[in-house]
Amino acid sequence: MTLVRQTQRLDVRHLEPDDAPFMLELLNDPDWLRYIGDRGVRTTSEARTYLENGAIRSYREHGFGLYCVVRRDTGASTGICGLVRRPGLDDVDLGFAFLPAYRSLGYATEAGRVTMHHAWTDCALTRVVAITSADNGGSIRVLEKLGFIFEKFVGLTPGADEVRLFGIAAPLREASPP
Repeated sequence: MTLVRQTQRLDVRHLEPDDAPFMLELLNDPDWLRYIGDRGVRTTSEARTYLENGAIRSYREHGFGLYCVVRRDTGASTGICGLVRRPGLDDVDLGFAFLPAYRSLGYATEAGRVTMHHAWTDCALTRVVAITSADNGGSIRVLEKLGFIFEKFVGLTPGADEVRLFGIAAPLREASPP
């Protein structure tokens, strides 16, 4: 297990092929299908392939990706939060999604905060964006709590519905003394 960050309540770690049953459940959650889209993943084997070709490949290629958010007290996988290089976006994207039982408990904001710290300190990113469906109020609230600012509506692919694009710049770093 590769741990990325911890909070008092959560471990944020790399996704692994053995997370396929959890990922299958998340990918087929009605809110995922509504707000993010149907990835056509219907079996554990397809979920494993989805992980290997997505997050796991991203760790190798970019040094970051989507991470599994786990409750420290129970070991339950609650959702995902992480950084994504997405076609159609110039900047790295913060993405997150949680299973219904773990929504409205502050986990997305908590995982988002440590993921943004990871983006600034470990990945040395200078700007991060986030996209969300125009009517996804829950995700918009999380982004605003994290300090993201709505910038504009964008279409990522021709003919697709436009999504809201939010952005945030890295905090200024203290200059080294002379």
